[in-house]
Amino acid sequence: METIEKKRILVIEDEVHIADGIRLNLSLQGFDAKVAPDGIEGLEQWRSWKPDLIILDIMLPMIDGFSILKTIRQEDEKIPVLILSARGDTKDKVKGLRYGVDDYLSKPFDLEEFLLRVERLIKKKTWYASNKRDRKPGYKMFEGEYYDFGDNHIDFVSFKARCVAGEIVLTEQEIVLLKLFIANKGTHLTREMLLTAGWGYSRGTSTRTVDNFIVRFRKYFEKNPKKPVYFISRRSVGYIFDHDE
Repeated sequence: METIEKKRILVIEDEVHIADGIRLNLSLQGFDAKVAPDGIEGLEQWRSWKPDLIILDIMLPMIDGFSILKTIRQEDEKIPVLILSARGDTKDKVKGLRYGVDDYLSKPFDLEEFLLRVERLIKKKTWYASNKRDRKPGYKMFEGEYYDFGDNHIDFVSFKARCVAGEIVLTEQEIVLLKLFIANKGTHLTREMLLTAGWGYSRGTSTRTVDNFIVRFRKYFEKNPKKPVYFISRRSVGYIFDHDE
């Protein structure tokens, strides 16, 4: 009988009663949870234990949570990180997002909401791994932090773009699709390929999903959306992204 490996969750939290409560509830949900009481041990456990998700406090001994997050993102862009902190003001949330946090929950928190957020982030991690394995050969994702074309600048770290439409905040789906287009610059991509490789959608999903995103991109990045020069339609094929160096 095949053994299903438990998902690993690292809790970097110095308040003992909170850390023990989180570990207990995660264990009851079937996760393998481990606690690190300070920033240094948190980074050590992240590197050696290789968790699937990190629950991170901001105010920690030795190294603060934001510094930990920044260090992790320099080496791993995919591991989900959930900040759990008593500091719930907007400035801290914006700082966390800028450094690459996936979710932010303020203390005190509702246990059911916390567990739902954990489940969502674990599923996201599992999808990324599966999508990477299943992606068709010959297609890749752009791995850089920034990209420029024409008068447009995309910052993949902050999810922001300076473009014809002004400064905009991009959604996660837009980021995935843009990375796919950029990495395959000059290559015809079918709608089906964009759906399956970009999001892992099934064949039953409407191809209009891709078309709607292309409309958005043209409004963002094209000087004349009705006469696009970057995001071009190819009849009976799909789309191609291209531009001069």
